[in-house]
Amino acid sequence: MKLTITRQNLHQGLAAVAASIPTRTTLPVLSNVLLETDDNALWISGTDLDVSIRIKVPAQIAEGGAITIPGKKLQELTRELPDEPVDLHVRGHQVEIDCGYSRVKLNGLPSEEFPNLPAIEFEEGWKVPEKSLLALINATSFAVSNEESRPILNGVLWELDDPLMSMVATNGHRLARMSVKVESTGGGRADLIVPPVALAQVARLYDGDGEVTVARGGNHLGFSSGDKEVYTRLIDGKYPNYEQVIPKDNDRTARVKRTAMEAAVRRIAVVASASTRRVKMSFESERVHLNAMTPDLGEAHDEVELDYEGEGLEIGFNANYLLEVLRNMPADEIRMAFKTAERAATIEPADSDLDYLCLIMPLRLVD
Repeated sequence: MKLTITRQNLHQGLAAVAASIPTRTTLPVLSNVLLETDDNALWISGTDLDVSIRIKVPAQIAEGGAITIPGKKLQELTRELPDEPVDLHVRGHQVEIDCGYSRVKLNGLPSEEFPNLPAIEFEEGWKVPEKSLLALINATSFAVSNEESRPILNGVLWELDDPLMSMVATNGHRLARMSVKVESTGGGRADLIVPPVALAQVARLYDGDGEVTVARGGNHLGFSSGDKEVYTRLIDGKYPNYEQVIPKDNDRTARVKRTAMEAAVRRIAVVASASTRRVKMSFESERVHLNAMTPDLGEAHDEVELDYEGEGLEIGFNANYLLEVLRNMPADEIRMAFKTAERAATIEPADSDLDYLCLIMPLRLVD
């Protein structure tokens, strides 16, 4: 293999796949990136066996071939090279790198030792606007569970069905669901449970301007825009019926500025209990009173103006869960709805066409 590539293209390609290179592994080849030539381009791939990333960058190919070389070291080297063309020449299992006056040789491993990427037929997949996909990921992924006892909740449920697609995430105490309309998904109906780490890589790689093809192959899911590909294992199992826990009869409502509520909760959370993170909220017609107290630390009180309809209500929430929802809510004004202090509360954009809903289970006000 022999090629010439700009330092910038090589660096951008390596930076894109770097997140898929494991920091510790018992398989030496997983610390490497796979370099493969393709016409006037170089494919760079990295994997940790759960998530794989493959990037295509322009290059002048003099001689085709493939090899794996240490990914982090190549990235470090490329970062320090002068901004001049980089020549790569493979001799046996060693790569010679020439750039300006710099000459470096890195030992590699045969490309045959690199794990095969999942076999996925993208022609049979769904066509998804990047903007819609990124909106779903950003609005829901924060709500997944980190507990190993319920692995099904460690993933994001992705419901694909022409002309609507939705993502749902929950840890049993909070839930986030968002739906967007698409012209045509093209691949029929599917319910997929996707690891959030893979969705994070998709959100990092795509800029929201184009279209992504999403396709399934066995227990793997692939994302492709032609020059960027992400592959991930799906989580096996049946996702719980989340519709059952979303209340339909919450009749006490509050409209409030999102930033004002977020700032007040953030201030109150400073003295909230480290174990429960509980914040007490007392709603009345024109304001909500927020209180938190920890016996060995102190207490705090704050107020936020709002429009409230219904009987007065005192309810407690985990401050961390509430802040995550407020931070990710894409609206200047939100609508909070309640039934009782023991029932789940919902939070939605107050005036928006967005089909977005978050749910938070309350905490008991007395221990």
